[in-house]
Amino acid sequence: MKHLNNLNFVRGLFLMAIAALFGLTATRYAVGAFSRSGPGLFPIIVSGMLFLLGLVTLVQSHYIDPVPLDAKVKNIGIILLSLCGVVLISQHINMTAGIVFLVFFTALAGNTPYSVLRNLKVTAGLLVVALLFKTLLGLNLPLI
Repeated sequence: MKHLNNLNFVRGLFLMAIAALFGLTATRYAVGAFSRSGPGLFPIIVSGMLFLLGLVTLVQSHYIDPVPLDAKVKNIGIILLSLCGVVLISQHINMTAGIVFLVFFTALAGNTPYSVLRNLKVTAGLLVVALLFKTLLGLNLPLI
């Protein structure tokens, strides 16, 4: 049970659990081949890499000094509220407003001083990524 108070050990377990969840879900889709991939290939590859990263983190936690696990309930609440907010705002206004809300509200959970300039830069980067997803991949994202 002493491992459950080690941040590195818990981080490894969490990464492995998330990877397993998405990897197992992706097996419902056709995988195809590398030359002609199906919709399940990419999620399985990413899940496999994430699972390996979690496994390395888990093993590494036995060889390095433990880092005490300190759950900050306020920060967890801020992150959960920001995720709910981005969905609601994107649905009722547009995704650009949702991304702005996400970045500025989530920054309240950070350990660094609040920086409007940094938040604007992160927002701009995320908006560029969303625009690329919309134009290059043809995703139906309500940016405006």
